[in-house]
Amino acid sequence: MDLTRVILGPVVTEKAEHQKVGAKTYALRVSSQATKVDIQAALKRIYDVDTVSVRIIRTGGKTRAFGRARTMQKRHPYKKAIVQLAPESKALDLTALK
Repeated sequence: MDLTRVILGPVVTEKAEHQKVGAKTYALRVSSQATKVDIQAALKRIYDVDTVSVRIIRTGGKTRAFGRARTMQKRHPYKKAIVQLAPESKALDLTALK
């Protein structure tokens, strides 16, 4: 997989922002075809950071029924990665590329 297309962006929630400060843990939105190895390689190559662990979560979509047989998709499914950086690694800055 092309490493430039693995990381799509950060997940901005209150919990994700709280985890950044204490444990150097970042939540990232990633491609649906990305694996743990792809994510680790992309972070090393593009952002020059070392990782301790990568956990992957598939977040399901949310649909709403309206009418008789019609549904509307309110939130699309996506894949996110919880990445913990090494203690000696610098902080992850998604705006600065290597």
